Amino acid sequence: MYKTGILNSEISKVLSDLGHTDKIVIADCGLPIPKGVKKIDLALTFGVPSFETVYKTILEHMAVQKIVIANEMKEANNSLYQLIKGTNIDTESVSHEEFKHLTSSTVAVIRTGEATPFANVILESDVLF
Repeated sequence: MYKTGILNSEISKVLSDLGHTDKIVIADCGLPIPKGVKKIDLALTFGVPSFETVYKTILEHMAVQKIVIANEMKEANNSLYQLIKGTNIDTESVSHEEFKHLTSSTVAVIRTGEATPFANVILESDVLF
C-alpha cells in the first residue's frame, strides 16, 4: 500500500505521467470541463475539499514552472490571488474566456468543492533538473 504522498490514485497517476510543459487544472466546482479532458472529481459539498487544500497538496508533489489564472481573480477573489502570488512561481493572467479555452489542452482537471469566484489555476509542469 502507498505509504506517503497523494492517496488519490487518479491524481497520483496523472502527476507521475506529466512531462515538461504538460498542464493540469485545479478548478472550482463551477468551471466547465472540456470534452476529452480527464476529470478527477473530488467535490463532495460546497467548499469541500477547498481549492486551497488541493492546491497546496498538489504543489508539494508537482514541479511547477508556470501558473495561469484568470484576470478576474485579482478583484473577485483577492485572497486566493494573494495565496497564488505568494508561491514565487511565474504567473500569467488571461481573461476568463481565454482561461476556459486553455483548459482544453490540459491533461486533467481536478475539480474541487470550492464555491468562490474564479478559483481556478492551470499548472504547467517543470523538470527537476
